Amino acid sequence: MRGHEGAVSSISVHSSGRYAITTSSDTAQLWDLDTFQRKRKLNIRQSVGIQRVFFLPLSNTILSCFSDDSIFAWESDTLFCKYQLPVPDCGPKISYKAFAVTRDGKSLAAGGRSNLLHLWCLDSKQLVRVIQMPTQVRTVRQLEFLPDSFDGGASQTLGVLSQDGMMRFINIHTCKLLFHIGSHDDAITAVSVSPNGRHVVAIMDNGSINVYSVQSLTQELNKPPPSQVAVVSGAEADQLSNLKVKVKSEVVQRPAKSLGCRTQVKILRPPAGSTAEDKENELPAGLNKKRLVALLKAFGEYPAKYRMFVWRSLLCLPENHAAYSSLTDKGLHSAYLTLHDKYPIKSHKLQRGLQRVLSALAHWASIFGEVEYLPLVAFPFVKLFQNNPMLCFEVVATVIVNWCQHWFEYFPNPPLNILSMAENVLAHHDKELLQHLTDCGITSQLYVWPLLETLFSEVLTRDEWLRLFDNVFSNHPSFLLIACVAYVTCCREPLLLCAQKQDFEYFFHHRNNLDVGAMIKEAYRLMSSTPADIHPQTTLSDFSPLTKGQYPVFNHYPKFIVEYQSREREKIRLQEMEYLRERQEVSALRADFVRRQAEEEAYYTQQDLLQKAEEQRRNILAQEEEKLTQQRKKLAAMKRELKVKELQLLDATRRRFLKHQQDLRTSQIKRLDQEIGRKMDLRERETAAAVQDLEVRQMELEAQRRRLEQNLLKEQECMGREVEEEVELRMRKAEREEESYTELLHSRGTNLQALEESLAEACQLGLESDWQREVAERLQQVDAEQERKRERLAELHRETLAEEERLADTMRDVAGRKWDEVMSTRAQLQEQRQPSCSAHTDGQRQTTRRPHRQSATTAVHVGSAAAGPAVKCNTATNMVCLNSSSPSESTSTNFSLDRGRAQLDSSERQLLKEVRELRQKLATRAREGSSASSQSVYTLSSVSQ
Repeated sequence: MRGHEGAVSSISVHSSGRYAITTSSDTAQLWDLDTFQRKRKLNIRQSVGIQRVFFLPLSNTILSCFSDDSIFAWESDTLFCKYQLPVPDCGPKISYKAFAVTRDGKSLAAGGRSNLLHLWCLDSKQLVRVIQMPTQVRTVRQLEFLPDSFDGGASQTLGVLSQDGMMRFINIHTCKLLFHIGSHDDAITAVSVSPNGRHVVAIMDNGSINVYSVQSLTQELNKPPPSQVAVVSGAEADQLSNLKVKVKSEVVQRPAKSLGCRTQVKILRPPAGSTAEDKENELPAGLNKKRLVALLKAFGEYPAKYRMFVWRSLLCLPENHAAYSSLTDKGLHSAYLTLHDKYPIKSHKLQRGLQRVLSALAHWASIFGEVEYLPLVAFPFVKLFQNNPMLCFEVVATVIVNWCQHWFEYFPNPPLNILSMAENVLAHHDKELLQHLTDCGITSQLYVWPLLETLFSEVLTRDEWLRLFDNVFSNHPSFLLIACVAYVTCCREPLLLCAQKQDFEYFFHHRNNLDVGAMIKEAYRLMSSTPADIHPQTTLSDFSPLTKGQYPVFNHYPKFIVEYQSREREKIRLQEMEYLRERQEVSALRADFVRRQAEEEAYYTQQDLLQKAEEQRRNILAQEEEKLTQQRKKLAAMKRELKVKELQLLDATRRRFLKHQQDLRTSQIKRLDQEIGRKMDLRERETAAAVQDLEVRQMELEAQRRRLEQNLLKEQECMGREVEEEVELRMRKAEREEESYTELLHSRGTNLQALEESLAEACQLGLESDWQREVAERLQQVDAEQERKRERLAELHRETLAEEERLADTMRDVAGRKWDEVMSTRAQLQEQRQPSCSAHTDGQRQTTRRPHRQSATTAVHVGSAAAGPAVKCNTATNMVCLNSSSPSESTSTNFSLDRGRAQLDSSERQLLKEVRELRQKLATRAREGSSASSQSVYTLSSVSQ
């Protein structure tokens, strides 16, 4: 699992099922099961290992138990430390390994490498009781509480699984042994209790699973609790001895036998075996060597899935991280810097792992930097433990310390003492084979030492090698030497057929057809049948694991030889470095010389090639120039031909173009003739329409003039009549007033005569002034009205003149443009048709243009007399009539607009003359009327006086 360097020992899941805690010896990690992500990681010192970390039931508390027997409680949400259980100061150290918590989470039971159990109250954080198990219990492997229906979660029955494979169930309050399951022959390795506490499932040592019914085992469970429960407080340290209670083994109840199964229950009795043997068979991680050996003999090998775990337990690896780090921090050893040259490996990872392990061994003991066959010994283990270099180092070191005893006493020679032991065993069991080897001159250095220095890795396959070392690690270190003799004896038939030394060397360095199972059985037979005086077991020591904390000192080798070889090796290394440096310098000088020589040869070769290339290029250039000259001549001839063809094509094109242009012009002339005829017809129609319009306009003007004259006469007569009537009316009024005044004067008295005369004179003067003012105003109105009429006539006259002038100009412009277009078209046609007779054509064009020019200057005079229009012909100005024919030879009729213009001018002048005469008459009449009115006024004034 990611984040754990070692194997995961336990997994605890929260009651909500959302979080889980995984525990290994180096760390503990909190996981979120919804996202499968790691939330927190517990970091500890390397000197303090973790035993177990788990959730408490029905709470958010996490308990962490360490190898120094310290127990901490943490809040799972905030990871805040809630409390710490005090470590007992008195009494032996238990080294907690197994823990159990009641369902209510209030009590904790802990046990370890002792027959004592500690019972803690988590509410008071105090040690409540110390329970002493029977003497047969030396190590507690597992603790489990049995739930009860009447205890409310505070379980009272505790199951204790010990190293002997038996699980004893006790009452933690009465300390009575209720029952037990399992036996020495049918040992239990692990136990699980059902949630209701009615069944117990046990995994047996032989691989079977037994299910026990708790009701059939005891009748003490599921009973109502007693009325009172006494709890012993453990507040003071000196009361620890009072807490210790021994478990009573005399009250064991046998379960009732059932018909379907047979359950074995035994009374607690002290075992008859020795304690030292059990201690020797006890392995770390709860394994038992005796049971492992029995399993190995039954199946021939350990399960592949658990092989590495079993090997670690058998070899009792200390896992000294700090000591191994101090060795690896020294870097690669100088003896193994060039390891890949001597032992090339395809996998770079495997190569680097082998280098690191060998360097660590060389830093651990200096002799391992001089041993040439050490890579052969370490390579199989490096390949197996390539993902964990520390375990690989410790496995190789353990193999060297135990199974390679006395190998280095004759260094740098092979271990003759070990080889002689193997030869003695072979001599005892197969003298014929030994005699054959001796006759062939084959010693133990040839048939035993190749197997030992490679640890059988050359002659066995991977699976065969693993099976062999399952047995090697499970037996005495002398088993490896006996296995070499067994390999030789199992191959005696092919060996007896070999007679050459090369055949023996090939045989012991290559794989052969051998049954490994038979060889292992032969090794066990030799182990048991070899006499003690020649047995290697008497010479070799028992298995001794590596020490914890620091690795042991390894000095079982001749130090002076190793030191001498080290000095010699260092001297040789320095000499090699010097030699390599000088060789590198010589190589550099030689390379420089060779480079310069090659450059010089290349230079001269290049110069020769350049000269040859130059001559060749010159020849090629001369040939190319000659070819180019010939090609130019051909090209010039082709150009001349192309030019001639081009000129011919251009001439033909020009002729075709001229013909096309002539056709186009002919068609254009035809179109122009048609257009001229059409426009002449249109002009004649327009001229006739214009003449008719002018006549109609003249008639309209004449009618308008007469209408204006009649209106003026009528207005003058009306005005005269009004003036006369007004004068007559005023005269009669004056006469009446005069008569009235006369009568008044006569009727009044003489005294009032003067006053009346003055009043009459004043009235007369007022009347005269009023009449004169009215006459003046009336005359002013008449003059204003006449002035407006004159202005209107003048405006109408100006508009008529402007309109006639515009019409005449337009007609003259149109006629001039048409005649210019006709004459220019005819001139072009004449030039195209008769280019050689240009003079004759010019004469005709002049004679043709003259009558047109004369016709353009003719004037038409239209009379308005009653006898009808008269046409005047002025020979001095060449004036012609409107209907006269043109003197030109052309058949087309030409009209002149000057005739209408002259007639219009004469009529206009006559009209203006008449208008002036009318104005003079009106002015004369107005003056006469004003003089008459003034005279009448004078007469009235004189009369009034």
